[in-house]
Amino acid sequence: MKTPILSCTLLAALTFGAASTVTPSPAPAWTHEGLAAATYVILEPRVEGNINLVGADQRKSILEAMKRDSAGAITRRYPTAKIAADGATPGAIRVTPTFIAPRSLVPWAKLGGRLDFELPSGQKVSLREDFGISILLQKRSEFVNYMYDTVAKQLP
Repeated sequence: MKTPILSCTLLAALTFGAASTVTPSPAPAWTHEGLAAATYVILEPRVEGNINLVGADQRKSILEAMKRDSAGAITRRYPTAKIAADGATPGAIRVTPTFIAPRSLVPWAKLGGRLDFELPSGQKVSLREDFGISILLQKRSEFVNYMYDTVAKQLP
């Protein structure tokens, strides 16, 4: 009679022991420490506004720069952060870089950059910065890099 009780106790101990070692890691919090230790997935960039201001070839290179430079801005802000390529990476913060194009290229027009973050907990945070056309002309090929570095400065 003691054998079945001992077996059940041993089985229960093994089952509970195994369950406690499989606890998922906590989702990153919107704090400097949580974001610095997080893994990020950069989703496909988006362009809002007048996308006809640039041709198809220019648009392709801008979208590539947005993906690359937004990831670079995050890792410059948080050197210990990781960038994953797989959109299904568990526990990763999903980031959508967005470029907000002006209606027309006039000296007073504003354009913007935005990073939309979706945390594993479901929390969503958007950070945006607007720029004048003069900054675009001044920075030229480095503008997208400059834009996302400026947006990333708003991170905790």
